[in-house]
Amino acid sequence: MKDYYKILGVNKDASEEEVKKAFRKLAHAYHPDKSGGDEAKFKEISEAYAVLSDKKKREQYDLGGMGGFGGGAGGAGFDPSGFGFDFSQFGGQGFDTGDLSDILSSIFGGRRVRRGRDIAVDIELSFQESVFGAERRVVINSKLVKQKEVSIAVPPGIDDGQMIRLSAMGETLEGGVPGDLYVKVHVRKHPYLRKEGYNLVMDLSAKLSEALLGSERVIGTLDGEVTMKIPAGTKHGTILRIKGKGVPYAQSSSTGKGGRGDLYVRTVVEIPEKLSKEAKKLVEELKKQGI
Repeated sequence: MKDYYKILGVNKDASEEEVKKAFRKLAHAYHPDKSGGDEAKFKEISEAYAVLSDKKKREQYDLGGMGGFGGGAGGAGFDPSGFGFDFSQFGGQGFDTGDLSDILSSIFGGRRVRRGRDIAVDIELSFQESVFGAERRVVINSKLVKQKEVSIAVPPGIDDGQMIRLSAMGETLEGGVPGDLYVKVHVRKHPYLRKEGYNLVMDLSAKLSEALLGSERVIGTLDGEVTMKIPAGTKHGTILRIKGKGVPYAQSSSTGKGGRGDLYVRTVVEIPEKLSKEAKKLVEELKKQGI
């Protein structure tokens, strides 16, 4: 986990002004447009400033690294200490590049620093990849570099249509600030599983005899097959739980630990449309017994 306070050379209780002052000093020293500049170092301190200058992101980072932060300019993907990921759960608020431009403008004698264009791409995931996380590589175009490959590490539990933002991974301009890379995630539907928060949900058809007498069924989970017991007397719509077969918890969950959600199985009791003569006699017998 990257230590952004150490990167900027400030204490954890540093004020917003102290953070900005530290960044201004380092940006002046390492900006690639200056003699002796270091592009990699400049991107690193920009990442650190992007988190520590944003109150909400700083709070999440101080909690130990939220799922809302990601690979950043290094392109390494989902690193809880990174700042590049900006999910909709954080209100779509990202790094204020205008603020960065103002700081760099003051460093370079009032000259406004240009910012590269943002780039948008789409990626497709299987349902299982959306639950457990995945890695994708995409090739994007840039004015300075005609093509560059970017690694995108998708965190576990991402939803269909969710947007990931990788800061400073968009278009690169000589002597300017890189734009951002926006990644829209498309998740293919599962044949029978659906996601509800950290839990997975499915329907299970059960014969009337199984519901009355009870039985054991083999259930296909994302981890493989498991045997589940249907208790005798199970009613239509009864919810059965298989613990720990859901979505992995984010580090920011209230548990403060790892672990996963559960798989909930809703029983759908099948009522036959037609009965054989023998079956009708059995049902009549049950009726006589008040069942």
